[in-house]
Amino acid sequence: MYRNAKNVGYYLIGQGSLAQLEDILNERRQKIAGPAIFFLDHFFQNQDLASKLPKKDTDLLIYVDTTEEPTTEGVDSYRDQAKAFLDGRTPCALLAFGGGSTMDTCKCVGNLLTNPGNSADYQGWDLVKNPAPYKIALPTLSGTGSETSRTGIVMNSAKNIKLGMNSDLTMFDQVILDPDLTASVPRNQFFYTGIDTYMHCFESLTGSYRNAIVDALSAKAIDLCKEVFLSDDMMEPKNRELLMIASFIGGMAAGFVGTVHPISAGLSMVLHMHHGLANCYALSVQEDIYPEQYKDFMTMMAKQKIDLPKGICANLTDDQFTALYEASIVHEKPLSNRLGPNFKEIFTKENVISRFKQM
Repeated sequence: MYRNAKNVGYYLIGQGSLAQLEDILNERRQKIAGPAIFFLDHFFQNQDLASKLPKKDTDLLIYVDTTEEPTTEGVDSYRDQAKAFLDGRTPCALLAFGGGSTMDTCKCVGNLLTNPGNSADYQGWDLVKNPAPYKIALPTLSGTGSETSRTGIVMNSAKNIKLGMNSDLTMFDQVILDPDLTASVPRNQFFYTGIDTYMHCFESLTGSYRNAIVDALSAKAIDLCKEVFLSDDMMEPKNRELLMIASFIGGMAAGFVGTVHPISAGLSMVLHMHHGLANCYALSVQEDIYPEQYKDFMTMMAKQKIDLPKGICANLTDDQFTALYEASIVHEKPLSNRLGPNFKEIFTKENVISRFKQM
């Protein structure tokens, strides 16, 4: 069946566009009397970003701990903090400043402010029933596409699965893309996160679940990623803006991924590795599945002088390797997208574990 696809309602892009946030937020304040809730990556806790924001004394500022990726327990805790502060009021807006972890946290908390239960209850497709409060994304990292995707990814340790609240109601209502916000990103982090766009787009293009618009958006995002990561300096101002555009349209594409993301999810669940870095390790052991993309990836890493140290799985136990396999193989849709319905005959337990051992 065809899916009726939704995109972000409004977006701004350009250097200095953060300055327009106050006007946008004032419009929200005029419509709804409640306070705003600002979600900031804890990276900014000792920096001056908060002082530049149009935050009132009556608003709430939450620093999101992004040491690890969002968990069901963490999202529920931020929900409780927001609900206690609101005390029955409706917020005029929720605002997210950060990378995928902060934006996903904001999206998921938004869902839980208007829907009963906990975050684990909404991991899956179209389980969210009630619209969240108005949400604004201001990415300070590029690559995950969370700013335009319909999902908020959460790790569920009880079920050993990394899965999103996948719903049109999860999406942001407004996106502001200011490349100045990515100027302070550490170089390796900039690459690890940015390359996620390249990966989920080529996985979409090499899969069996396709449509013409997703293909066109994915192809353009890949071209932009190559332009950035094959340049002399991926972090020069022009390239930081291009990568923001690539991330934005890559999130809009957001078709089914392939075998990189399931292996990456296993690393995130068991070794608590951040998504972008986990993707890099996942592709580094899949030359047989994505030969052309593997070659491009290695060329990009060399061009930008990015390290990917070996030995991350050197001292794991048999139980840990089993947990890595189980946290990977559970993602049936992406695996069948690339390998077909008999993917378990290809990605056997021995095959998958041998890949982790190569890392």
